Amino acid sequence: RCAPILSCANEMLGERSLAVIFDLDGTLIESEQLWAEIRREFVIAHGGRWHEGAQAAMMGMRTQEWAHYMHDELGVTLPANAIAQRVVNAVAGRLSQRVPVLPGADATLERFSSAFRLGVATSAALAVAQTVLAKTGWEKLFAVVVSADEVSRGKPAPDVYVRALELLSADPVRTAAIEDSANGIKSAHAARLAVVAIPNRAYPPDAAALALATCVVTNLDDLHVAAIREMLQSRHRS
Repeated sequence: RCAPILSCANEMLGERSLAVIFDLDGTLIESEQLWAEIRREFVIAHGGRWHEGAQAAMMGMRTQEWAHYMHDELGVTLPANAIAQRVVNAVAGRLSQRVPVLPGADATLERFSSAFRLGVATSAALAVAQTVLAKTGWEKLFAVVVSADEVSRGKPAPDVYVRALELLSADPVRTAAIEDSANGIKSAHAARLAVVAIPNRAYPPDAAALALATCVVTNLDDLHVAAIREMLQSRHRS
């Protein structure tokens, strides 16, 4: 767990030199079931074969990767580009009506936006991320939003976090990632960030991935500004 350590005033770094980068799905919103529902319906409607492990297999994939998976492994007859466009549009359309925000997300982002520079590093298509941020009003809280579609490799490779750090002009030693999945934890760790894991309830990360996290908490309400600040300052001092 993240211990709520008190900061020493005479060792304080400027708060705005510290950054926190959030994953989106499974961390701030719970849309995996929405993705699974839309993909399942799409696969069946287009002559494919859905199986129970399909959604878990696609978690963390970039858009073209899961589109090819739906074509190659699930048997959807459409080209991958058409699969990607139609599924992304369907998901964005549903999220434009209602975003399944996780408990504590609004309060956490309000607290953290006053203390840190914030970013998003997501495997979701940029159109989906932008829809979520616009619908929730969170767009004003984040300085940068990076989709794995914009980099060479998706999670668990570090690319999406490295790009977010570049856009924030942030030092990985002074930056924390908030993640829920095994691939997300591995990605942020590989980019040298401190990783706070909030294990996904439906698709929990394995023990090996959790061992890479700096600390593990149960939910968003367990994230405290003072504890994250002290964790990052301690990394900088060591």
